[in-house]
Amino acid sequence: MINWMKRLNQALPGLVLGILLYGLLVEIIGVWFVNDKLRYTTGLLIGIGCAIGMAIHIAMIIEESVRIGPGHDKYLSFKSVARYFVLCAIMIGMTFFRLGNMFTAIIGVLGLKVSAYAQPLLIKAFKKKHEDMESNEDLEINSEKEVKV
Repeated sequence: MINWMKRLNQALPGLVLGILLYGLLVEIIGVWFVNDKLRYTTGLLIGIGCAIGMAIHIAMIIEESVRIGPGHDKYLSFKSVARYFVLCAIMIGMTFFRLGNMFTAIIGVLGLKVSAYAQPLLIKAFKKKHEDMESNEDLEINSEKEVKV
């Protein structure tokens, strides 16, 4: 799954990870302050699902626009507007059938924005952690070589 996302767009796996971390944080913090915990959670899950779907669709549109080249602005604009119509239809259906809380669903969709803005920080944090792990492995390998010699 991650390889598929990386082939589509290198930033997509990090974006999806950020959306999921945001959703987990909002769920852990917010569930204690509401009376209707089930609708809070389902609304948030629907919003997070929509945010992930939107991120994948945006990556597909970017790839498609690069592939087809200039001159298809109306087609690409139609795809972008259609994405928001689908989002509105999902939100209206969720509210009509009482599947979740509209407010938490919107908070979940905002996870796309939060993840996009936080992605440079996440990349820096994971890169630093990865470098620290590699330096520890190098130290262990060097110490093993010294002991064997």
